[in-house]
Amino acid sequence: MYEFMAVVFVLGYLCIALEHPLRIDKAAAALLTAVLCWTLLVLGADQLLPAAAAGHGGDATSTVVESLRHHLGEVSEILFFLLGAMTIVELVDSHEGFKVVTDRIRTRKRVHLLWLVGFLTFFLSAVLDNLTTTIVMVSLLRKLIRGRTERWLYVGIVVIAANAGGAWSPIGDVTTTMLWIGGQITTTGVITSLFLPSLVCLLVPLLILSVGLRGDAPRPRISETAESRRDPTTPFERNLVLTLGLGALLFVPVFKTVTHLPPYMGILFGLGVLWVTTEVIHRGKNAEDKHPLSVVGVLRKVDTTSVLFFLGILLAVSSLATAGHLTQVATLLRESLGNIYAINYAIGLLSAVVDNVPLVAGAMKMYPLVEDPALLAGAAQDGGWLAQFVVDGRFWELLAFCAGTGGSSLIIGSAAGVAAMGMERISFFWYLRRVSLLAFLGYTGGAATYLALMQI
Repeated sequence: MYEFMAVVFVLGYLCIALEHPLRIDKAAAALLTAVLCWTLLVLGADQLLPAAAAGHGGDATSTVVESLRHHLGEVSEILFFLLGAMTIVELVDSHEGFKVVTDRIRTRKRVHLLWLVGFLTFFLSAVLDNLTTTIVMVSLLRKLIRGRTERWLYVGIVVIAANAGGAWSPIGDVTTTMLWIGGQITTTGVITSLFLPSLVCLLVPLLILSVGLRGDAPRPRISETAESRRDPTTPFERNLVLTLGLGALLFVPVFKTVTHLPPYMGILFGLGVLWVTTEVIHRGKNAEDKHPLSVVGVLRKVDTTSVLFFLGILLAVSSLATAGHLTQVATLLRESLGNIYAINYAIGLLSAVVDNVPLVAGAMKMYPLVEDPALLAGAAQDGGWLAQFVVDGRFWELLAFCAGTGGSSLIIGSAAGVAAMGMERISFFWYLRRVSLLAFLGYTGGAATYLALMQI
């Protein structure tokens, strides 16, 4: 059963990676993989978990069920946080709150526009998340630049900037959020340690592209951007919902610090405030106008398939952690690569081929968070290895950076890249020729910057 579980997981992973050729949604593959892995685990529990079963009077099935409930509790914290955050962002978007930002861009110079779009994406991604920011920025570029192929280079920078911006914020990337909720990193720690490496990850591609980029970007014709309908909201409503939405997202780290409650409680509190506010400001409108602007209407637009995908893949990884697969992989990585920097760099490059969510989930299960003072006291005898796995330890910080930015090397390597590919129909091989090397150089430069800062 041990080997069969690994085979099922690998086959499920391949189905996720080959989602587009197979035309099977990755959420379906992830859910099937999770259920099959846990089923195999419970059927072979007597052989796979003999020591744990002995502690439960020989009942291995009870051991597996308890482990499943434990892991489901951890996964649910991440899922409820994501669901709340996605609903808030969709609510702001339905009120056209992002127009407050996008309508202020006036420049037509290609170089100026490239840097403006890059930095706007970088900081917006840290406040929202890389996937949402990519969707917003691609929509913005359609209003600023005429011609799909003309936009592709800017969209490539959006992907790099969104992933780089999400890496240094606890709410900017799902993998960073996973580490933050798991207690491996803190808000202050990840911002202070990863801001400069993430900035270098963006600056390297921008500087290289700026050398050969000249002239003005062609603006869309008036007919392409003309509004065919009246604005659904007033300027006051747009500004109010935008302010409350961004405030709710930024309030989450503060809420966690003050109350010590899990982050999903903070995001649900923010959603509740926005829900009440929108119900009040739209209470005088008729049902047809009010419904698209309400939380009830917005929930239909939330990408629930992504939530189900995270549920499936995280539970599948948890099954491997329970059975002992990840401990074996962790030992193999340590023996073959030797140090945490090489392990993280490899994870980042691997995330360009496969999804970074299960990679980070696997790393969180493979390498335990060290909080026991007794273990830290003996870290010197372990060559300092355990000292890298404390809260805000170097392993966790570099993992957040590498897993968040390494996926930019291929357009299918991140949620931001997949979204951009779908919206603009960017060719995989065009991105490979024009953007992949830039993203790789930025990723390597950012990782080198982190190592240099650690030496200082």
